[in-house]
Amino acid sequence: MSERIGYSSKKRYGLKVAVIVGMAALLACLHLTGRPERIAGAAVDPVAVEARSGPDQAVISSPFTALAEKCTPSVVNIKVTKVEKAGLGEMQIPWAPFREFPGRAPVPQDRMAQGAGSGVIISKDGYILTNNHVVEDAKELTVTLADKNEFKARIVGRDPKTDIAVLKIDSGKNLSSANIGDSEQVKVGDWVLAIGNPFGLSETVTSGIVSAKGRVIGAGPYDDFIQTDASINPGNSGGPLFNMRGEVIGINTAIIPEGQGLGFAIPINTAKSFIPQLVANGEVTRGYLGVNIQSITPELAKAMKLEESRGALVADVVPGGPADKAGIKAGDVIVSFDGKSVHDGHDLPAMVASAAVGREVSVSVIRNGKELGISAVVAKLESGGTRLAENRQPSQGKWGLQVQDLDSETARQLGLKNVRDGVVVAGVLPGSPAYQASVRPGDVILEVNRQKVKSVEDLKEKIEKAGEGDSLLLLMKNTQGSRYIVLQG
Repeated sequence: MSERIGYSSKKRYGLKVAVIVGMAALLACLHLTGRPERIAGAAVDPVAVEARSGPDQAVISSPFTALAEKCTPSVVNIKVTKVEKAGLGEMQIPWAPFREFPGRAPVPQDRMAQGAGSGVIISKDGYILTNNHVVEDAKELTVTLADKNEFKARIVGRDPKTDIAVLKIDSGKNLSSANIGDSEQVKVGDWVLAIGNPFGLSETVTSGIVSAKGRVIGAGPYDDFIQTDASINPGNSGGPLFNMRGEVIGINTAIIPEGQGLGFAIPINTAKSFIPQLVANGEVTRGYLGVNIQSITPELAKAMKLEESRGALVADVVPGGPADKAGIKAGDVIVSFDGKSVHDGHDLPAMVASAAVGREVSVSVIRNGKELGISAVVAKLESGGTRLAENRQPSQGKWGLQVQDLDSETARQLGLKNVRDGVVVAGVLPGSPAYQASVRPGDVILEVNRQKVKSVEDLKEKIEKAGEGDSLLLLMKNTQGSRYIVLQG
């Protein structure tokens, strides 16, 4: 019996030693493999584990603790009072920017509604950055600081197109303001911290990583979101997304409700380029080039004999606009603007918008396989401006087009200005390539395979030359603008 007991004791002792050694190895591994970041000049590892001396325990210490303590004082809660109009309310869509005021059933009269969002202090004298949709139509705004002090706030400026707004409070003292970072330096996989007021719970901190950059989610012409899996919920709207240096690199703006870990933030570089204008003028003045553009699909690249699918395809040029005066033509592919590469059609609108009005910029275009350098003078965007044309996908089958000659009276009836040449689509065969590519009666065909179309007979000749099995590259125009499409034989 004693021999058995002795064996069992030794075995238990050996297991204890093995467990302790294993834990030490695991902790060392975690400490060594984590990506080091820096907070206030000191190296920090997001998964570092620190063992402190104690009788029977090891204390796990996270760098997020110090980061949260540093960043939380600059985050505010925004209470909003607005008048809700009588009517059918908002239409719900599959995804949307955080809506603190969802649609409701019709009511007999207008009524006051309450909502909440988040914001971040960007200057010690009380300027606060948040989302436009948080404060839009607000009748009264109340900002609550991390120390629970409340102040009435006023809207200094709003920009619905990028969904940012700047507020101002007068606290009579210097406030804790956040450090503004550089979202261009953000990498996929970087650790981030989101602080805000989800569901009315003040100063809630969540962590995660950057899942993707440059996300286009259909929010507008300037989509360029940072995607993160840090938990973001209604009420986080307008709150900051911090990097591990405690710098704001984004403003939390949107979610996809059906997806776990799908949150989106406006890159801080987008916001900070417009903040001075919002503070000084209450609105943003954007640059204007005068083109209608679209992204290049592989089918379009093949049809236009482009080596790669990059750049923004010019589908239309506004007569008399900056692009027209500079010599940019429909069919050109803009591959750089003001020294910056244009990867696809979604890059160009933001570049043009942030360019200074009246400034001469360099524009590189690919025309007929050759790259050309063009100088253009940026004008002020009044309305419209650089628009993003809708991409259309080609399909297989017959062309399925019925057309007629275009005259001035037909162009007037269709609401088309400055259109003299081309043919009008009178009918489209269901199931045909034209139908599948969303060609509809009333559309005008301006070009076939980069050659202008002057009449129905001219169109027939050009289609016959293309051959039965080849594709057709068409330049179409309607009241929505111009676009290129590809039909496959």
